[in-house]
Amino acid sequence: MLDNLGVTFAGFSPLGPIRATEVARLAADLGYRSYWTAEASGPESFAVLAACGAAAPELDLGTGIVPIQIRSPLLAAMGAATLQALHPERRILLGVGISTPPITERWHGVPYGERPVARMAEYLRIVRALLDGERVSCEGPFWHLRGAQLGMRLGQQKPQLVVAALNPKMLRVAGRLADGVLLNYLPANHVPNLVATVREAEAAAGRTPGSCRIWAYVHAGVADPEAAVDRARRDIFGYASAQGYGNMMIAAGYGDEINELRAAMASGDRDAAVAAVSQRMIDAIDFVGTPEGVRSYFDAYAEAGVDEPVLMPLPWGEDRMGVISDTLAALAG
Repeated sequence: MLDNLGVTFAGFSPLGPIRATEVARLAADLGYRSYWTAEASGPESFAVLAACGAAAPELDLGTGIVPIQIRSPLLAAMGAATLQALHPERRILLGVGISTPPITERWHGVPYGERPVARMAEYLRIVRALLDGERVSCEGPFWHLRGAQLGMRLGQQKPQLVVAALNPKMLRVAGRLADGVLLNYLPANHVPNLVATVREAEAAAGRTPGSCRIWAYVHAGVADPEAAVDRARRDIFGYASAQGYGNMMIAAGYGDEINELRAAMASGDRDAAVAAVSQRMIDAIDFVGTPEGVRSYFDAYAEAGVDEPVLMPLPWGEDRMGVISDTLAALAG
């Protein structure tokens, strides 16, 4: 499994970009394949990946994810192509997603927009054409381009398009149009259902089975699980309270918890909403335990159909960098 193992900065980005490069170098030394980062309001994704690529040129580089509302198709293609030009032998994984209204509207001042699935499909088609060197004119419902063209020449290796997806409609878009899909905040036992949806969409589009590679952020930390319970509960709550993640968790078998959480939020009782996140959700989504337990946890995702599990280290402990290092080493051992 280690041959296809990645790690993401997303879970420890508050530690800053210097730590990002340190972990990238450690991951490369341990034999990891890919390095990912997220983008919301902290470190900017392409700058982080450029620094990490310089520190650890052996690693593939991925954005997981950038919101499509805050980056035009051409700007996203420019960022990915720049990384590809700097690392012509590495995979550049342009991970994009539809994000959430708080991130796009409250933080970036950009409308979230309607019809997210159709918006994503149009975005992917435009970016694909740009990366293929085409001159693009588009008068679609979401983007209007006239003669747009990427002003860079790429070799045979071009950035790959990866879609962050949780629910069936977006998974089908990925299966039809993307090179990969990135899953997040889901238990291993729900992975086969999502993979089946992607494969059905591939087949319907006439694509070769497996054209859309399956990545998943797998949340784990080598630390004391009892000391991490409150952090895990708050972490999962932050995502479960969003409609898309909540709906996915209901489909994964956590309907009672999500319904209780939503009822508490509707009544204004945030503490009760956080408390609705059960221990079984924590054990399945934010695993903290021994090195052996972490390895078994990762094995479950690979066995469920994830082609490339991506470690999201949970830096929950007094020595946060120590937890990250121990967790990376646990999967390399």
